[in-house]
Amino acid sequence: MNTPVISLACARALHLAAQGLLSPMKRQAKPDDVVTAIQRMGLLQIDTISVVARSPYLVLFSRLGDYQPEWLEQALAGRRLFEYWAHEACFLPIEDFGLLRHRMLDPQGMGWKYSADWVREHQAAMDDLLQHIATEGPVRSADFSAEKKGSSGWWDWKPEKRHLEILFTAGKLMVAERRNFHRVYDLTERLLPEWDDRHHTLAADHARQEMLSRTCRYLGIFRAEWLADYYRLKRVAPKALLASMQQQGEVTPVRVAGLDAQFYVHHSLNEALQQAEQGKLKSTVTSLLSPFDPVVWDRRRALELFNFDYRLECYTPKDKRRYGYFTLPVLQRGELVGRIDAKMHRRQGVFEVISFHPEARVRFGKQRAQDIRQAITRSAKWHGAQRVTLGDVPAALAGEWGEGWELG
Repeated sequence: MNTPVISLACARALHLAAQGLLSPMKRQAKPDDVVTAIQRMGLLQIDTISVVARSPYLVLFSRLGDYQPEWLEQALAGRRLFEYWAHEACFLPIEDFGLLRHRMLDPQGMGWKYSADWVREHQAAMDDLLQHIATEGPVRSADFSAEKKGSSGWWDWKPEKRHLEILFTAGKLMVAERRNFHRVYDLTERLLPEWDDRHHTLAADHARQEMLSRTCRYLGIFRAEWLADYYRLKRVAPKALLASMQQQGEVTPVRVAGLDAQFYVHHSLNEALQQAEQGKLKSTVTSLLSPFDPVVWDRRRALELFNFDYRLECYTPKDKRRYGYFTLPVLQRGELVGRIDAKMHRRQGVFEVISFHPEARVRFGKQRAQDIRQAITRSAKWHGAQRVTLGDVPAALAGEWGEGWELG
């Protein structure tokens, strides 16, 4: 059987199809779409930076269009989602609790997120905290006063915050809900009363193989080397799994014109692969992506697949930043064409484009300029802005866009 050969543009479209970014949603989003989108991606990374909308809301907006951010919190409080460490801290479908449970039951393997020394030193206090939650109900870190304030991070937290985080990592506590994006913790046994570790938890080896298998679907098209990063797996060898999946028809080897590496396509995209072989698969989505979108969070994959070298610079000293504090990759019809450093001034109702840095190869024809302006407008409106203001943008756009525009 001949190996399918597809263009790089079609390979990108296959990945975007798997991620829900092939075409814009053709109807108004509904609350259930939030859970469906997360199920399609497998997980939704959490980050608290709020210079624009926080990352999980941005990732969903790129796929759903105009939707209500509180639907995410409602899905969490309604036990349709849960939080845990997956790629990083993530929202995950509740049906995947068993997939991650082995990490909770062996928290020593969770690195900085868990400290056996801390547990030994503070066991009595942590037991008291669990008893307090059992009798008094859910708590927030903010419910406890700090003994001192510090600026160096984890080690200056009040003890109760560290207790809560470690109990969360160990699976004794879950995030019951979020209030103003702050975690509210409750006992796992109270939130999931039917859960039984003996019968419901996947063994670690089985879970890792399942994560790799699912990642094939979430990426859509992939190299073997890309699989481990999605769930932050270590010391995995996916080749045997891929050979088995290929034998069972779950993945198809493909060649991507111009690239030497071995690629595979997940069987859920078989119909799309046929279109790709004919050169007919195209993405029509233009959107500002979150820096923590699965499409760009793996720097190596983004560079190989999209020729887009992306690094988030919010943790880089200001004088060493090249592009800006929290740049949003610009996806335009299957290409990553640049990055926008933006800020939402909520009190003033202004969405500020501080700078727009296009890729060197990008030229601004009428379609591209129109697509990007519309994407900025949609995002700004969803943020609640009444006006877009422009700073450092390419000359080809500055002449046409001026200093910005009003939003109707």
